[in-house]
This record gives sequence, structure tokens and C-alpha cells, in this order.
Amino acid sequence: MAHPVPLQPPDGGWGWMVVLAGFLQSALVFGVIRCFGIFFVEFMGYFGELSGRVSWVTSIGIAVLQLGGPVGSTLSTQYGARPVVMAGGFLSGLGMLLASFATCLTHLYLSIGLLSGLGWSLVFTPSLASVARYFTKRRTFAMGLAVSGAGLASFAFSPLFQVLVDTYAWRGALLIMAGVSFNLVAAGALLRPLELEGNVAAPEACWLPLQALSSLRRLRLACHGPFLIFAIAFVLVDTGYYVPYIHLVPHARELGFDEYQAAFLMSSASVADLCGRVAGGWLADRLALRLVHSLTLWTILTGLSIALVPLGRSYPLLMGLCICYGFFAGALVPLQFSGLAEIVGTVHIMEGIGLMQMIESAGSLVGAPLSGWLRDMTGDYTASFTVAGAFLLAGSLLLFTLPNYFSCPMDSTAEEDAARDP
Repeated sequence: MAHPVPLQPPDGGWGWMVVLAGFLQSALVFGVIRCFGIFFVEFMGYFGELSGRVSWVTSIGIAVLQLGGPVGSTLSTQYGARPVVMAGGFLSGLGMLLASFATCLTHLYLSIGLLSGLGWSLVFTPSLASVARYFTKRRTFAMGLAVSGAGLASFAFSPLFQVLVDTYAWRGALLIMAGVSFNLVAAGALLRPLELEGNVAAPEACWLPLQALSSLRRLRLACHGPFLIFAIAFVLVDTGYYVPYIHLVPHARELGFDEYQAAFLMSSASVADLCGRVAGGWLADRLALRLVHSLTLWTILTGLSIALVPLGRSYPLLMGLCICYGFFAGALVPLQFSGLAEIVGTVHIMEGIGLMQMIESAGSLVGAPLSGWLRDMTGDYTASFTVAGAFLLAGSLLLFTLPNYFSCPMDSTAEEDAARDP
């Protein structure tokens, strides 16, 4: 017997299990990515390479994660989110497993950068889009809970991976990371399909990527002015956003702090990030502000906190700056994806997240290598963090150009209705 198609997202029920799946994918994708600062110093020492070249390992992985967003959304539209996320979890673990046998940086570029990055792309977009489809009124809060896994995992993983590196060296630590990443397969199994009014039936399963891409509404989104402004703003944001995750630990080591003090900085920022993600989503659902206004505020504060990191010459001051950065950076994440849902509408959210992630990948790809190059040229990370913060401030200024940015607050449902057919 066919189940009736719901007119609106259920705003609860199995949706909370989908939020749990999003929480796990956030923990096992971005929680792992954030801990690569621990391996950064190890890779530089083992391979004898400069900061700029080692930075490409993580940058390629993040860029492939985002560049592959349309692939994840396309496959999810055809086959459903569950099998796609499970396949992505397997690829991410396989990449880490192969990386443990690397003999040069190129092997890390291919295993962690391309293979694990592709797996992350198949996990990230379908998981977040599934959360957005299950919720309307509490969407921002649900998104905040789903993405908060990154903060909790980073808090636990940063000191844990430092202990693993000290005990088993970086190869053994990567093997254990591979085993942790394979748990994404179980997280994907929680994603129950949800059909809503206005969905387009999935085409007959076939492996014709170009035909699949053209069959979706991605080209229409690419011509949608507000969507393009929003996506380009986050190209600038992502150019600086990930720099502390990669270079904060080596920066602290250069200031004379030991490896565990440096790892604890990242852990503290991760706890603040966790609080920021939940608080940002909770406040956005209760304050009489449009999401885009709250998003702009958090983006400005994040940019300022990154730019001020070089002023933290003492450990307590640097710790305070890291906590501020973690909270502000965490608070903007759920607002980014909830804001996108208001711009493109719930029905288009899968394609919207995928295309936006693909556009954003340009910023993620160049951000950390640019930061590493500045460090190699200047001898320290002062210019690296200052430029990274400037990119976020530039992205926040671009958000001011969104249509009707200065209009009065509008009900989120009304905004979605206005954007339902981009």
C-alpha cells in the first residue's frame, strides 16, 4: 500500500534520527578534517617539505568534498541519500587506510585528498539536505544539532590523535582514523527517504552523469541571482575559514608551546564551536532577525577573531582568541544552510547545497596553500591569519548586496514561498 506524500516536512518524528545521522557525519568528516593540524607537523618533518606543499593535502580533500557536492546531490536524487552516504563512508575510510602506506606527498594528495575527499562529498551534501527536508519551523535548530558533531569530535580527536601519533607514529594513527571513518556507513543507514509534495520523481537509474546533471534544476539555480551572490560570498568565506584548523597547531608550536598545549588549543576551539553551532541555531529560531542578518554578524565576528590570532603571544590570550573563533565560526554554520533553504526553497535544497558546495570549493582549495605560502615567505603565520580574516570580512560585505537585505524580517515560510521557483 502506497504511503501518502506529506504536504509539509514532519518537523520531528524520524527527523530526529536523521539529525543524529547528520551529527555523526559532521563528527566523522569535519571532526577528522580539523585534526589534520596534528599531522601537519609530522608530514613536514617526515617528508621534508615546506608548509605550502603540505597544506595541499587537506585543501585538496576539502575542495573535493565541496566540488563533489553536485555528484552527491545527483546520485541522491536518483538512488536516495542512504546508499550514497553509505558508499561515501566506505570511500572515506579507504582513503585513510591507503594514506597510511604513503611514501611521498603525492600519495597523500591522491588518498586523503581525492579518495577520502570524494567519500566526504557523498556523505556531506545528502546528509544535510535530508535534515533540511525533515524540518521547517525548527530547521535552523535541527541544522545546528546536526553540524555540532564536528565540535564535539574535534574536542575528543585532537588530544586523542596526538596520543596516537606519539604511540603509533602517523601511519598507525591514520589506520585508526580509517577504522573510525568506516562508521559513516552505519550513520548513512539512518537516512530514511522522505517524499514531499512538489518532488520530481527520480529518473530511471542509469549511469549517464551528464544526462543526470542536465535533468536536474541545477542550471536554473546557476542563473538565480541571489543564489549566486550567496555562493560567491562563501567562496570568500571558505578561503579563510579553514586556515585555523590547519595552521593553528603549527603556529602554536612556533610560539614555543608543546604539542599537547597546541592540541588543547584546537580542542578548546572545538568545544566553543559545538556551543556556537547549537546556540546559533537556537537563537536564530527565536530572535526577530532575518537569518541573513544573523549570518552576516557571525561571519564578521569570525573574520575579526581570525585576524586577531597573531596578537595572542601568551598562552591565555591565544586560548581566549581560539575560543572566540570557535564559537563564532560554529554559529555561522547552521545559518548558512538554513539561509540557503530560504533562498532556493526546500524542494531545491539538495541541488542548492550541491551546487553551492561546488562553487565554494575554489575558496577551500586555495585558502590553506595561500596561508602556507605566506608563512614560507614571511617566516611566521602573522600574515596568514590576517589575510584569512580579511577574506571572511569581504564575504560578509558581499552578503549586504543580497536583494531586500535591508527589508523588515519576513516569516521563513513566506521567504521560501517567494524563492520556491528560482
